[in-house]
Amino acid sequence: MRNYSEDFGPFEGTVWINTSHQGALPRMAVESLREAIEWKRSPHYLIDSTLFNRVPQKLRTALGKLINAPAEDIILGNSASYGLHLLANGINWKPGDEVLLVDGDFPATILPWLGLKKRGVQAKFIKPQSGCLRADDVAAGISERTRLLCTSWVFSFTGAKIDVSAVSEVCRSKGVKLVLNASQALGTQPFDVSEGLADAITSVGFKWLCGPYGTGFCWIEPELRESFEYNQAYWLAMQTADDLKSPQSVPRIKDGLGARKYDVFGTANFFNFVPWTASIEYIENIGTARIKEHNDNLVRHLIDRLDQSRYEILSPVELEERSTIVIVSHRDSDKNQPAFNRLQDEKIFVAMRNGCLRFSPHLYNTADEIDRALDILNSL
Repeated sequence: MRNYSEDFGPFEGTVWINTSHQGALPRMAVESLREAIEWKRSPHYLIDSTLFNRVPQKLRTALGKLINAPAEDIILGNSASYGLHLLANGINWKPGDEVLLVDGDFPATILPWLGLKKRGVQAKFIKPQSGCLRADDVAAGISERTRLLCTSWVFSFTGAKIDVSAVSEVCRSKGVKLVLNASQALGTQPFDVSEGLADAITSVGFKWLCGPYGTGFCWIEPELRESFEYNQAYWLAMQTADDLKSPQSVPRIKDGLGARKYDVFGTANFFNFVPWTASIEYIENIGTARIKEHNDNLVRHLIDRLDQSRYEILSPVELEERSTIVIVSHRDSDKNQPAFNRLQDEKIFVAMRNGCLRFSPHLYNTADEIDRALDILNSL
């Protein structure tokens, strides 16, 4: 199997098993960033006004290919929260409407909906019976007032992965919109929006999609998107930089812009979108199915080699609900912090979440690096 770690780094002797916090830039993305820096270092490059259209369009095309969506249906953002706020503030709510959320989900997936209380929209929380949201939990939580379910695809604090197909089937049968925060899955799990499983997905770009911080995007089913009542009129969505070269009249609002009407402002964003496009193209060249196989092997290796007489695996271990996030706790939980400190002393970086150790390996990790971390844990 190819050693993908050669496409990243150098990591200067460290081991980064913390993609659920930040993904590393591939080397080819770093080279693209250097080129973008040159544009700004010598601004005469930016006289080429087509850059202001080419940069976002190239990224839109790459993201569309990633999820099998037309490029014109991709909304460029700076986070997962950007897309969630578009939905929360754009949908035509009625007093008494209800939004279903998941107890214990990441705050970014919850907070945009809570502000709707002022408009008479209630947030209702599902508490999964098994620790992972399942179709039965959703069916039990839906009421006659429920209009939308918003959930993570993979949960940051547990590593649990929902069965999107089963949850979608329940939502469809009840006429409930399904919104997925795919931040902890997209880039390591294939997803095809043409299958109609979700009405919207949103994701950051700086985790498993290996982009810079401050990147993200969303896809919203076109009919839902066109029903929005949302006041946004970004000037570069309404015209091009070339329009400034001609005598100006009063700007006008244009219709029929599609998804780009809702792009984050500053869509050329050279320092973020140029390297992120290179990262997406790198991921597509490998293929998410192959990436999933690579990461699944690393996770299985971690689970198999961990001394489970000393440590408990709190994440799902069966493939159907397992993701690339593994939450581990020493059976004496007071020893989790010393274990974390020892790993850091050895330049092995994982995360501490809710007092437990969180491992999240990706393409740039190897079985040898997992062994290096486990040798330390198993020796404590």
